[in-house]
Amino acid sequence: MGNFWSSLKDKFSSSTTDSSEPDEGYLTVDSASSRSSARMLVRPFVLNDYEDIKEVLNTLRQGSTIVLLNITPLKDKDIVELKRAINKLKKTADACNGQVAGFGDDYIIATPQSASIYRGGMEESAVYE
Repeated sequence: MGNFWSSLKDKFSSSTTDSSEPDEGYLTVDSASSRSSARMLVRPFVLNDYEDIKEVLNTLRQGSTIVLLNITPLKDKDIVELKRAINKLKKTADACNGQVAGFGDDYIIATPQSASIYRGGMEESAVYE
């Protein structure tokens, strides 16, 4: 019985005092590799000018990115250009079987076909279809 306690004591004391060896139970994961394996990406954009919509549309066409678009700078600058940009975004999302919706007065979200927007409790004026 004394041999059992001493072997048990040796096991626990050796694992706590010997910290020079790495523990085999842990795996180090590189955070950059885990980001690249994501299936869906949420990417913010700022619409400063009408020309900025091109990058947004190209990203949406890839089908793996949810676009979060801040429209405040263009809204403050030129409302006609903003309407053109939103119409172009809606047409592209429709062609890709995606969805477009507004959040408040300053943001628009556009999703590819593989993602959907929850519309429960939203006002009709905030939904761009």
